[in-house]
Amino acid sequence: MSKANTSILPAIENKVIYDDSAILEMAVANRLEGIGEYYFSQKLREIDDMNKAGKQVISLGIGSPDLPPHPDVIKTLHEEALKPNQHGYQNYKGSPIFRTAIAGWYKKWYDVTLDPSTEILPLIGSKEGIMHICMTYANEGDIVLIPNPGYPTYRSAAKIAGANVVEYTLIKENNWYSDFAALELLDLQKVKLMFVNYPQMPTGQLPTKELFVQLVAFAKKHQILLIHDNPYSFILNEEPMSILSVEGAKEVAIELNSLSKSHNMAGWRIGMLAGAKQRIDEILRFKSNMDSGMFLPIQLAATKALELQQDWHDSVNKIYRARREKVVELLQLLGCTFDEKQAGLFMWAAIPEGYKDGYALSDKILYGSNVFITPGGIFGSAGDKYIRVSLCSTEEKITEAIERIKENL
Repeated sequence: MSKANTSILPAIENKVIYDDSAILEMAVANRLEGIGEYYFSQKLREIDDMNKAGKQVISLGIGSPDLPPHPDVIKTLHEEALKPNQHGYQNYKGSPIFRTAIAGWYKKWYDVTLDPSTEILPLIGSKEGIMHICMTYANEGDIVLIPNPGYPTYRSAAKIAGANVVEYTLIKENNWYSDFAALELLDLQKVKLMFVNYPQMPTGQLPTKELFVQLVAFAKKHQILLIHDNPYSFILNEEPMSILSVEGAKEVAIELNSLSKSHNMAGWRIGMLAGAKQRIDEILRFKSNMDSGMFLPIQLAATKALELQQDWHDSVNKIYRARREKVVELLQLLGCTFDEKQAGLFMWAAIPEGYKDGYALSDKILYGSNVFITPGGIFGSAGDKYIRVSLCSTEEKITEAIERIKENL
């Protein structure tokens, strides 16, 4: 490795000035080969530049809830943070109080029995759980199955861990469900992990019990660890489901969950992993070397959030339903086709004829109307002819977006 010039320019007024050209040249690790900056990280920077230029872009792209958590949750955080003994390192497996609350929440809403001492692992957001799982289980040469379309982090986490990624395609004609006949045609010998996600993101497709039963049976047959990512089950959905409700699921499946969407706590970074004791212990071996546990007042505030009743979810979903009606109007204006019975924080829609792909439509709206919507292609090639619109903006903002598009369409 060659080193750049490390000379120092003359001191001015007793200050040492370093030459920018002296920055050390350093190659990044091979594990980052093919891993680019996360799309939204890059796009939000571009939008920020447009806003600085006076564009005032309306972003309908990201699923970051704009609504606050319940007031009692914020109150609990405040009260607990004021206590002088709450600021130290925490148990690597999380507070027993929080784990007990998670177990009660799973029993109440999913009818799943979990041992809070051994079958639950709190996470600093479920996104870190995806990375922990891949780093715990994936060796170089192992294969990880990921859905196409699907959450981009599944791919990047698996590749960073050194695994090979194989996509399994989801299509509208099959209700965005796994095609088990097609999966059986793959060489599954080296497949170690399989990511699934229902309610599905980005398509908003709800699961059925039959689908979960089929997934568990497939994983058992081929000795694959199934990872179900389940953050959207309370949004615009009357019947939350967990894959762990299937008999025997703990033998081959683990589930990621989160308070980000269901309780408007995305920035709080509160997630959880549920599964058999052996799985929890294995993943803890990696996680305990990566962080020192979640801030205790946040765990106690999350405990309060998990105690909220049906009226909380009803109030949140009432707002999202009203917003969805406005997004339907926007999509109709664009000539898109879609299913109105989607769950989650988004609307997934097929683009009209005349556009090469979702990127073309997204760019036209962004640069012509200063409105950002997400091109479906960022979720995989199966999303190329789609766009995704977030419900995480007010009705007023969505209405303004509609008016802008009308003026420039």
